Amino acid sequence: MAVVIDTLNQRRPRHPEKQNRPDSPILRKPEWLRVRAPGSTGYNATRDIVKGHGLVTVCEEAACPNIGECWSKNHATMMIMGEICTRACSFCNVATGKPNALDPTEPARVADAVAKMGLKHVVITSVDRDDLADGGAAHFAAVVLAIREASPATTVEILTPDFLRKPIEAVHEVIDARPDVFNHNLETVPRLYLSIRPGARYYNSLRLLERVKERDPTQFTKSGIMVGLGEAKEEVMQVMDDMRSAGVDFITIGQYLQPTRKHAPIDRFVHPDEFRAYEEIARAKGFLMVSASPLTRSSHHAGEDFARLQEARRAKEAAA
Repeated sequence: MAVVIDTLNQRRPRHPEKQNRPDSPILRKPEWLRVRAPGSTGYNATRDIVKGHGLVTVCEEAACPNIGECWSKNHATMMIMGEICTRACSFCNVATGKPNALDPTEPARVADAVAKMGLKHVVITSVDRDDLADGGAAHFAAVVLAIREASPATTVEILTPDFLRKPIEAVHEVIDARPDVFNHNLETVPRLYLSIRPGARYYNSLRLLERVKERDPTQFTKSGIMVGLGEAKEEVMQVMDDMRSAGVDFITIGQYLQPTRKHAPIDRFVHPDEFRAYEEIARAKGFLMVSASPLTRSSHHAGEDFARLQEARRAKEAAA
């Protein structure tokens, strides 16, 4: 019989900023959210490279349920600028506090790990760094450029903070590093921001994605939301419309999973049939790439999805 584990509750770091929140029961997961225990040869090899280079991954810090699958395929999402976030979003498993100073050797270490893993596509994300004057924009750009130099054939996807209240020049620096995909997640519907993402502003995040297209129309943009937090279907469709109005090309929709009792409670588990309906709606609205399923995450199958898109575009250009 297959061994299944609850990866979201396997690691329970303390969240002092959430200790005053009331406990919420963690609901039993339905069968479609069960995942296999990690431990393959590929998983161990990826873990060794990550640890050997002293890197942080969102796979671990956010307790992603797909870590076993992704690491077994040599896929890992690097989390730069430390493992301590300046925000305290109620859905997130990353620790909140006062971050350490940026490590100037990190871009080279990330790039070396990407080259050693032979990644065709890499996703780079980060914690929020509200303590930095540019929100970490220059560091983000340095990582992208280091990967380009060390592994020119690798396509680079970035999943950035919102750079709230940072100079527009900071955002431009990240865009001008020319990642293949610029991703910033809206996370949830506007109505739920105050309780789920209190340190962020919905329209600021939307405007960030719009600015990418204004600065570089050839750059793909991507965003994602979680469902199961109490949103209505009509609100999800409005977010889709807002994304399309901002020129967003790719969308991801996944099930919210509660990290601990102190985090935002799950309102409900969304059935796979509903995810399929969301996918059909999103495609009808004109998104170039849609990933909608209970286990969808921003970086899950990101490389395969991007490769399929590139192949389809090449075929279309050849036929023209």
